[in-house]
Amino acid sequence: MHDPDHVEGDVQRASDRVLTIPNALSAARLVGVPFFLWLVLNEYDAAAVIVLMVSGFTDWLDGKIARRWNQMSRVGQLLDPAADRLYILATLIGLTVRDVVPLWLTVALVGRDVLLAFTLPVLRRHGYGPLPVNFLGKAATFNLLAGFPLLLLGQIGEGDSLVSQLAHAFGWAFAIWGTALYWWAGVLYVVQVTQVVGADRQGRVPA
Repeated sequence: MHDPDHVEGDVQRASDRVLTIPNALSAARLVGVPFFLWLVLNEYDAAAVIVLMVSGFTDWLDGKIARRWNQMSRVGQLLDPAADRLYILATLIGLTVRDVVPLWLTVALVGRDVLLAFTLPVLRRHGYGPLPVNFLGKAATFNLLAGFPLLLLGQIGEGDSLVSQLAHAFGWAFAIWGTALYWWAGVLYVVQVTQVVGADRQGRVPA
């Protein structure tokens, strides 16, 4: 979990640059979301899995490039998690419409993001944007973005093959664990917001 003293350091390391390779990769991931949702809704599951795998690879790649060539930016800190959340949302919408995942899972994941959305105006009043995603949040996103392709694979061939059955089982394992971590990370994020706001109210500038 980040503490208030760590927040300012993350902000200082991020530049105001927009035209960077990591930002271009994140933007490309965002553009791919509607296409991915169309594939899922029309049951082109193999193609949807490929798109999701490419998205996951570029997600890893843009972070690697940003750290290796010092291209971390404030825009990137917004685009990257936004792309992750939109892919998760698109997958949930598609799989819920197709009755692959139950409505309660969709409500649980979307509800967590709705809850955290209420922290944004609080942070804004104190001069902060969204706080950096902590490691637990990244682990939760990894589990969800690993589980969803497996659930899609489980639908190929109407789930009759051994590969489809194994994909379905492991997909649910990742999805359930990812959902638990997603909420745990959300709770820690709220705690982090409380610490930052509390420090600001005491007249201290987190450094």
